Amino acid sequence: MSFLTDHVVVDGVRLAYRDSGSGEPVVFLHGTPSHSYEWRDVVPHIEAAGHRVIVYDLLGYGLSERPARRDTSVAGQTDLFGHLLDALGVEEVSLVAHDIGGAVALRFALAHPGRVQRLMIMDSVSYDSWPSPTWRRIIDEELDSYAALPQEEFDALLTRQLSMTVADTSRMSGDVLRAYLAPHASRLGRTSFFEHQVRHYDARYTQEIAGRLAELTMPVRILWGAEDQWQPVHYAERLRDDIPGAELVVVPDAGHFLMEDAPGRVVHEIRDFLTATPVS
Repeated sequence: MSFLTDHVVVDGVRLAYRDSGSGEPVVFLHGTPSHSYEWRDVVPHIEAAGHRVIVYDLLGYGLSERPARRDTSVAGQTDLFGHLLDALGVEEVSLVAHDIGGAVALRFALAHPGRVQRLMIMDSVSYDSWPSPTWRRIIDEELDSYAALPQEEFDALLTRQLSMTVADTSRMSGDVLRAYLAPHASRLGRTSFFEHQVRHYDARYTQEIAGRLAELTMPVRILWGAEDQWQPVHYAERLRDDIPGAELVVVPDAGHFLMEDAPGRVVHEIRDFLTATPVS
């Protein structure tokens, strides 16, 4: 159910990715609990619009390697992202980033402003917006026991969480739901979810850059689902106010995974952003 096509070894670890199309490069960064499957209805349209599109599974996610000893936090993913660009021979990119991918993109843009031409942030974790009280309790008290859940109980837990990511719950069912659950359909997959994802839900990675957002000078558009239950719109408004010149677009009838609720609108906004903000 993945549309990734290749694998590359970067800084000693294997990443699953897709690099297709031609023209100005655009990189898509996914969130959690997710993998690059979330971009399946978006990426082909951006490729068709004349862009080179790179999308990959973060380390420990999807089809990428799940290493026993490697930092898969937002900070670790940010460092690895830079190595991936180097491996693919890409110097400057536009970024489209969702959820924790948004935190990776913001950190990378602050650390390497000359490499980011444009930045679109979608329903991103920010400031103190994460983890939710449920995930915080699991991290603090019960992570090891949850990592040992039987498959049926794990699937029920993650299904409940995934149902909260969309405004229209019918969109998170059937083959789509199975695709989101698929990377965790084994003991390794379940353990990896808690070790590589949940264990690293930590607001310090966004809090420590909160005071630096005014340093961003590239064009920034913030795209947000009006019905996002995990990242309320007031965080989007705060980002807009803290990032100079940032635009905010709130999509009605869309939740945290707005690319599931409103893929056509997401495609329109990305294409408009890439063409309406020429690189100087």
